Parts: sequence; C-alpha cells; structure tokens
Amino acid sequence: MAFNFNADEVLQMAEQIERNGARFYRRAAEACDADEAPRAKFLELAEMEDGHERTFAQMREGLRAEESQSATFDSQGETADYLAAMADANVFGPGTDPVDLVCGKSTEELLEIAIGLEKESIVFYLGLRDLVPEKLGKDKVERILKEEMSHVALLRSQCAAHE
Repeated sequence: MAFNFNADEVLQMAEQIERNGARFYRRAAEACDADEAPRAKFLELAEMEDGHERTFAQMREGLRAEESQSATFDSQGETADYLAAMADANVFGPGTDPVDLVCGKSTEELLEIAIGLEKESIVFYLGLRDLVPEKLGKDKVERILKEEMSHVALLRSQCAAHE
C-alpha cells in the first residue's frame, strides 16, 4: 500500500518534532542544572526549536488549498493521531531520555549530540519528501529540509566557536 502525504500533514509532523525537540532540550537543561554552560546552551536550543515550530506553523497558514487536501481517505478522523505518532516515533521521541544522553557531557559534546539529532530529522524528511506529490506541496518539504540543514549549520558554527 502506497502512502502519500500533503504539505499540511508534513508540516504538522514538523511542528510536533520541534515541540518534542524543545521539550527534550528543556529536560536536558534540567538534567544539567549544576553545570551552567551546558544548561544555558540547552535552554538556547529549546528557544530555537520554539522558533522553528513557529516558522513551520506560518508555512502551514500560507498553504494553498490543494496542499492541505488529504491524499488519504480518513473516515475515522485518525490522520492527526497517526501524524503525531509518526513524529513522536522519530528524532526527539518522548521515549528518548535526555538524562541518558547529556549528563556529564561538555558543551562541545552537547552540541554534537544536538547536531546528531538534527541530522536524524533531516533523514526523516528526506524519507517523506518522496511521499509528497508536487501538487500537494513537495516544495514545502524542500523548505523544511533547508530549514533543518540551516539548524545543523548553525550548531556547527557554535561548535567552531567553542574550539
């Protein structure tokens, strides 16, 4: 069975992933409470994720009608739950415990962890890109990918600043 998504559905997943990311980074900041530098960096990353979520929400608001038209019949109204579950199962999933990943790490190591998680999101969107037909907003998935790639570039520049 082939699945197709529209831009609205992918952007819903993107918003959920950003919410999960912000929650992850805030939880990581709590875990690093005694070490001020990593704590501050994680709070900054959480704020960045909040901003990315707003960017994706604005993109959703600007979609054309056909980019929001469902490609799948959903008589039970379960699409939103499915999309949330897909987003939760990838990248910053609720089952990922930040404490296990971040405790005792240097700021440089924390930035590398953040870069790795952002790269996972890029891989996720690369997989989705081929599931969104042109008429349903494939170009929006390309914009999400560019945004996520810019996150990696920003984090890389922050790594360079710490060297």
